[in-house]
Amino acid sequence: MAELVQTKEPLIRIAKRQSMNKAAAMLIRGLSLLVALVICAIIIYSITGHNPFKVYVSMFEGAFGTQRRTWITLRDTVMLLCIGVGLAPAFKMKFWNIGAEGQILVGGIATAACMIYLKTLPTALLFLVMFVSSCIAGAVWGVIPALFKAKWNTNETLFTLMMNYVAIQLTSFFVAKWENPFGSNSVGIINRTTKVGWFPALLGKDYLLNVVIVMALTVFMFCYLKYSKHGYEIAVVGESVNTARYAGINVHKVIIRTMLLSGAICGISGLIAVSGAGHTISTSTAGGRGFTAIIVAWLAKFNTFTMIAISLLIVFLEKGAVEIATQYNLNDYASSMITGIILFFILGSEFFINYRVIFRSAERGGDKA
Repeated sequence: MAELVQTKEPLIRIAKRQSMNKAAAMLIRGLSLLVALVICAIIIYSITGHNPFKVYVSMFEGAFGTQRRTWITLRDTVMLLCIGVGLAPAFKMKFWNIGAEGQILVGGIATAACMIYLKTLPTALLFLVMFVSSCIAGAVWGVIPALFKAKWNTNETLFTLMMNYVAIQLTSFFVAKWENPFGSNSVGIINRTTKVGWFPALLGKDYLLNVVIVMALTVFMFCYLKYSKHGYEIAVVGESVNTARYAGINVHKVIIRTMLLSGAICGISGLIAVSGAGHTISTSTAGGRGFTAIIVAWLAKFNTFTMIAISLLIVFLEKGAVEIATQYNLNDYASSMITGIILFFILGSEFFINYRVIFRSAERGGDKA
């Protein structure tokens, strides 16, 4: 008879939680943010010798200190939110679309081309053409890796990432083609004097139309993912491709359709960046926001309304970091370090929401969570 070997339970185990109520999850996130602020306060005091609370007040002033700063913060928030909304359906399907940067750029190129070559069109028609063109450009850029994924099961992460570099080179080509004769490798402000193709001010606010468009997309995507048949199919494919096939869902069709939508919304982000904000096109138009939006979509668990708060927090931290760097003579690395610590703790809180840390009880041989 084989001798049974008794194995000793490890001192610490990690187990996935079945579920956690929303109140407890919010409490964990709040505590993680509080701990992050305390650690940042210690770092700030050790570096500058200033009262950390005054530094935090200056961060708020950097984002909301004046009416202009408030609207710039809102402008950047809705830009980041729009990209996060675009990534939500693809990520929920577990299609890792890392190509938002490229999709933004090609949407921006299409918008800039319309502003340059079609500026004689009536204003309403020009905006319609710009909107459709940016959607098509972003959708095409998004569907190319989807087609390869559906047909040959290629790695979408690498494919979409490489598409970013192609888009950057394509942007460089058009920047050189449209180069401002008074600038160096720069298009400059497009239609500076006539402002043709610029988003009009609503109620006297330059960026209010940006907010309206993105909020409409946010509501649309929430309803699309939660209540539509397409949203249900995306969720099933994301949970299990085999289950989706067993249920009669055409997985290839869902992948292609979802990436068309994801790319189109990222293309609209390019429209907003060019026509609604910068009024120019360059390789830095996306500004890394395509990657930052991944954090937004992931932390929000693809809930577009939750993305509003997360986008605002990230933009607030960015604006606040710049302000404290200016006021307290800190370099960019120090201010970015503070932002990074806060984001690290916020991201880390998701671990404790999704997993339990279990300690072995020495007295009873049982477990304590």
